[in-house]
Amino acid sequence: MNDRQKALLQTLLSKEGETWNIVDLSERLACSEKTVRNDLNKMEQLLTHFPSAKLKRQPGIGITLEIDREDRTTLLQQQFFHNHKAMEERIIEIAYLLLVSENPVTLQSLAERYFVPKATIKNELEFVEKWLVDYDLELVSKPRLGNLLQGTELQRRNALAHLPQLITSVSIEKNYVLDLFLPYEITTVKRALHKLQDQFEIKFMDETFDSLVVHALIMVKRTRQKSPITVMEEEKAYVASYKEFEYAAMFFKQLEASFSMKFPDNERIYFTWHLISGKRVGDREEHAFFQDSLLLSIIQDITKRLSELTAYPFEKDSILTKGLAVHMYSVINRLRYGFPISNPLLSDIKKMYPYMFNMVIFALEEANSSYDLDVPEDEAAYLVLHFQAAIERLEGSRGKKKNSLIVCHLGVGISHLLEAKIKQHYSDIHILACIGKASIHEFIKNNQIDFIISTISLDDISIPSVVISPLLEGKDKEKLNKFVQQMEEKKENSSKDSKQLAKLVRGDLVHLGIDKAHPYEVIEMLANTLFQKGLIQKEFIHSALNRERKSATAIGGNIAIPHGDPEMVNQSAIAVAILREPILWGSEYVSVIFLLAISKEDQNLNRAVVGQIAFYSENLEFASGITKLTDIKGVLDFIKK
Repeated sequence: MNDRQKALLQTLLSKEGETWNIVDLSERLACSEKTVRNDLNKMEQLLTHFPSAKLKRQPGIGITLEIDREDRTTLLQQQFFHNHKAMEERIIEIAYLLLVSENPVTLQSLAERYFVPKATIKNELEFVEKWLVDYDLELVSKPRLGNLLQGTELQRRNALAHLPQLITSVSIEKNYVLDLFLPYEITTVKRALHKLQDQFEIKFMDETFDSLVVHALIMVKRTRQKSPITVMEEEKAYVASYKEFEYAAMFFKQLEASFSMKFPDNERIYFTWHLISGKRVGDREEHAFFQDSLLLSIIQDITKRLSELTAYPFEKDSILTKGLAVHMYSVINRLRYGFPISNPLLSDIKKMYPYMFNMVIFALEEANSSYDLDVPEDEAAYLVLHFQAAIERLEGSRGKKKNSLIVCHLGVGISHLLEAKIKQHYSDIHILACIGKASIHEFIKNNQIDFIISTISLDDISIPSVVISPLLEGKDKEKLNKFVQQMEEKKENSSKDSKQLAKLVRGDLVHLGIDKAHPYEVIEMLANTLFQKGLIQKEFIHSALNRERKSATAIGGNIAIPHGDPEMVNQSAIAVAILREPILWGSEYVSVIFLLAISKEDQNLNRAVVGQIAFYSENLEFASGITKLTDIKGVLDFIKK
């Protein structure tokens, strides 16, 4: 049995002798009445193994499972101990029920549905309630009635579309939202979208296509439930001028024919918003992006500001400009229509590229003041990847090839296949040879090697190595990319520039054994120290606090790097706080804080300093070691080492 059929059996078993109406069962299971009837037919086959079990069907009355106590107990135990839903899936289903229900949902009904104590359901509801806040939805508990969701239809649909992100472990494996719809519904929507792409000669990016499928399915369901979207009259006239409005008309014509239903006019506006906000590739009208004066102005200002902050000539990178135009077009429209996105890579991007992430946030803050464009950190992280790719293009053109050795245990043929693949994908890696493990030590004696690429683990080898599959699959490329990047960062951090951190940390700017409860208190304390020394302007304090409110500056390894506007720095310096006890800094705990006050004239210095601190963040021993020190001189010496 599938999960829905298991839930149906559990429902019939939950109350002895209870008669259930087909309509009630379909609502309880969030599926059609036809599906319930089909599931009941399959269930009868299972019940043949239990002599006393029988499904009693009474037309106009309902379904009753007749079964003696012994067989009923056996079936319940099987369901409870072996077939009950995982906690993660139960939480997502509870959120789904709250989002699509117009009536209060009680603790008792949920406890009976999932065969768990009401206390468990209460804890899970609290978890869901916190998540719903991100979509401006409020879970209200009404005495003797139950729990009811308050918010607009647009907010409900946004939350429904992002249900997989409620539980990370589930979202990694699958898009749980699709499991809430029938296969033919999913197929119908996908077919209509493919036809739309073919007819208008456009192509959505994969993630956009998947998102449009989900939003369309939710739209179909909510229309059937008579829960329409609300659209302002002025918005209707504005959206009707877009070519995407024509796309939506063709799409709706297909859906109405396939599902035998009529959509309200507002739904066409709603779906047009999604088409406008989606990213496309290979669009013949892509040049339209470059005819949008507001979009071009925003891109030019952000690019120019980041060039000033980082000393990289981003304006000369045409690939970057084109990529930003396509991406920012979607960002601006997502913000306009209230379609928030979550970036699953946010935490990794902040840790891998802390310098570029912080520079992008600065540039976006200035864009916000000029264009009233408040870009959230999830969107900012995607922009970081555009600029980081540009840096790698700029630096790659003058980079030196790295000597590598392939160690493979599967023979010469596989070794050379791996070599060919690496040469195809990595122009900056020079393969010296392909050898077996037994020949490593002899080869190392006679050759200069930067690192080893191996298909097996290597022990007692002083040279850095990375273990990948000989097939060089997608995950292996990611692993190799990260390994090479870390090698480069370590090389940079060992250079003379990396010593700049110690030069900027003075003894009178170090605070030991600090006992603060909130990040803002720590930032204000450190910034006041810099102000009292005349190193910054007073406005820097407010700037650093605002920057922290925008996005937490924790970068891993128990380290945070708050910072303020470079324009407000009189002389570059770094203030340090070492806490007595770690405190929650965004989503992780921090005990070592570097408040960076780097002037606009010293931005090359900024890059080196952040790189060095990021290097420390990869080694938990740094924070562990520095927090044990009891004197300022010891801290300064520790940083120098």
